[in-house]
Amino acid sequence: MTAAYLYLNAALYVVFAIWMTLSPWRTATAMGFEQLTASGRSEYLVIYGGLQFGLAAFFGIAAASTSMHRTGVLFAVCLYAPIVLYRVVTVWRFWPVKGLTLTVAALEIGLLLVALVLFRRHYHGP
Repeated sequence: MTAAYLYLNAALYVVFAIWMTLSPWRTATAMGFEQLTASGRSEYLVIYGGLQFGLAAFFGIAAASTSMHRTGVLFAVCLYAPIVLYRVVTVWRFWPVKGLTLTVAALEIGLLLVALVLFRRHYHGP
């Protein structure tokens, strides 16, 4: 189950990185970035392309190595907990938000909950 979760994270980040790299203007607009300067476009591609490929690589490596499962799950908790906190606060603060924002929020919450269950089940007893 842990390897599957880590591979799922790797696959999601690869898909998002490719999608956002190949169609940055469409995805930026869908996410609510109505206008970006040249610096903003660079930053968007670095974070939504480069960083996500890096996250995919880490999750893939962690999934492939049983000895790294704990590290991968801990990393997921550390990654998704603040993301979900910020997402909840910003969705509440800036409501209404686009449907894609809510879809991504649901995905992030789900990934955090699974990471917490895996961490508790496998590393802190029943």
